[in-house]
Amino acid sequence: METKKGGRTPNQGHVLDRNASLPVYKQLAESLHQRILAGEFQPGERLPAETKLAAMYKVSPMTVRQALNRLSSQNIVTAIRGSGTYVKEIELGSASFYLQNLGELFGDEENTVIRILEARLTPATEKIADKLSIPVGERVIFIRRLLVVSGEPAFYHRAYLINDPDRPVVEAELEITDLKGLFQGSGGSIIKFGDLYLESIILNEEETAILNLEKPAPGMILEHIYYDFENKPVSWGWFVCSSSRLKMHTRVGIVELEE
Repeated sequence: METKKGGRTPNQGHVLDRNASLPVYKQLAESLHQRILAGEFQPGERLPAETKLAAMYKVSPMTVRQALNRLSSQNIVTAIRGSGTYVKEIELGSASFYLQNLGELFGDEENTVIRILEARLTPATEKIADKLSIPVGERVIFIRRLLVVSGEPAFYHRAYLINDPDRPVVEAELEITDLKGLFQGSGGSIIKFGDLYLESIILNEEETAILNLEKPAPGMILEHIYYDFENKPVSWGWFVCSSSRLKMHTRVGIVELEE
């Protein structure tokens, strides 16, 4: 019996159920996906031509094309004009990482407490003005917070917010009591999108004192800028924490798809 690379045997049962509720093209896409997962078609390898797949599965070329388009939209394969359709190779540069610890804290409101350390008006420095696209010297709201997790100081948060007299921003910000609300931006604004930046740092004296850490302490800074529906920045701030607090996770390569 013929075998493919890695010693695996090609799938011989290419039977689709035309009486099933699942459309035939989706069944075909799933069959090809399973063959890819089994290693019959490996990363970087070209899939059989559409005409060959149509004959193999006894379907029309249009059905094959629909199935391949579905796999392409799921980032499982990629089509190269004039060459064919290939199983996608691992692309580290396009990997999306999940901030595991923050995700866990979103669902752990009982053990997470937000303490307001300071809230005041302050004139915008050149850097603040640049981040918020406002004139230097314009008054903004400055807020400092400490996030305590299971009784231990975990995240130190500072933020500058646009001072809009038409919106009760300070009151809304001070009423935020859960991490999800805090992380979604200004409590008095509706946020359209945000930019996040993650870097490694050495925590300064203030930060190590607030977080009850010994110096020198390696840490992480998660900077954020949030924008309203006019695409104008409404707040700029950053979380700092011990480097052990933030862990990123992702999986690369060919994976099972969630239902």
